[in-house]
Amino acid sequence: MAVASSTIAIGENERAGSAAATWHPIQLLVLSLCFLINALDGMDVLIMSYVAPALAREWNLNPSTLGIVFSAGLAGMMVGSIIVAPLADRLGRRRMILASMGTMTVAMILTGLAESVLQLVAARFVVGIGIGTVLASMAALTAEYAPARHRALAVSLLQAGYPLGAVATGFACVWSIPMFGWQATLIGAGLLSAVAFPLIYALLPESLEFLLRSHRTGTLERVNRINRRLGRPLMTSLPARSETTITSFSFKTLLSAENRAATLFAWGGIFCSFMVLYFVISWIPKLAVEAGLEQSKAIIAGALYNIGAFCGTFLIGILSVRFQLQRLIACFLITAAVTLVIFGSVALPLFALLAVAFLMGASVQGGFNGYYPLVTLLYPSEVRSTGLGWAIGIGRTGAIFGPLLGGWLLSYGTPLPILFGIFAVPLLIAAVCALSVRKRSQP
Repeated sequence: MAVASSTIAIGENERAGSAAATWHPIQLLVLSLCFLINALDGMDVLIMSYVAPALAREWNLNPSTLGIVFSAGLAGMMVGSIIVAPLADRLGRRRMILASMGTMTVAMILTGLAESVLQLVAARFVVGIGIGTVLASMAALTAEYAPARHRALAVSLLQAGYPLGAVATGFACVWSIPMFGWQATLIGAGLLSAVAFPLIYALLPESLEFLLRSHRTGTLERVNRINRRLGRPLMTSLPARSETTITSFSFKTLLSAENRAATLFAWGGIFCSFMVLYFVISWIPKLAVEAGLEQSKAIIAGALYNIGAFCGTFLIGILSVRFQLQRLIACFLITAAVTLVIFGSVALPLFALLAVAFLMGASVQGGFNGYYPLVTLLYPSEVRSTGLGWAIGIGRTGAIFGPLLGGWLLSYGTPLPILFGIFAVPLLIAAVCALSVRKRSQP
């Protein structure tokens, strides 16, 4: 599992020219439903940052306590992705998606009904478990249903639902928080998921890959119903059970002499990127208020950040076809560090401040998302998802640490220029890590 010393540009591999590129209605349906679920995830994650100013004012919470509330959801996401999500391989993608949606719906409503910080933290932790679980299941289901040539595109479109959901939530919060209050806004978010649940239950199919290895009663009929909708030949019998041995991809393998440098650089870059990313998305509306904006305009700044995140994610994917991905990631993250310092240090008119928020979202999120395809080329295909899973798991600790550090620094009255300067440093470290990663020469 050695990592090749030569560096290649993403976009030169996995061109499945012979694979079918036609999208059938069921494939578009799966992508659309998962896009909807991911948009709801974006709403559930980011809504706390939008309600944070009103919550802090009404409950008289200091920044340190708010940081705990933010990090509770992120801790739950880490638990969901590492511990709960693997159950989808045994119980099925559809079943885990539905279970996660039900969990998120109930927990979101309980978040709005919370009467103490402890109850709020507990509810946000459960919301995070649901989100962490459903993300892994949706990505697998979408990739399995998409035409082979368009799998990367399909997963990218799926991920785009997240910032769009966050954007829509931001604009909705501008209206709903002054009108109904932050508690009713959180309850309303839970009710939106409740409305979507019957639609997902009725229309979302199970993974063909899971069905073909499940060998349960009625599986052949279910598989052929899906094959018929896909225009594929019907099966007369299920494939024989295989005795595949799954090899554990341990720390020893990750840190072997062949892989050690690339693995550590990837972990370091993802950790630093996660730390800054979740600091920004958790705190930007409240920090915009402290920078002098009205609450409604601060929420708009948060929404514009997420519009930038949507644009940056697609931009780095398009550019990676022609340019080396490591250098693109570094350029995006260096730009992000500069915009972070400008946002916290320079007094700007409203339009310019909102433009900086947009650019911050494009550069932070674009650079961060560039790490995913970079990591997928570090390891052979047989263990690629395992290697990526370890990298994301390590990175999630940064996602928890970022908001906590931000809350701690704010509680001690750290000036905004120093605060944003501190968080610009991890972005520069992540840029150096990206330039230092060397990828395999084969897909």
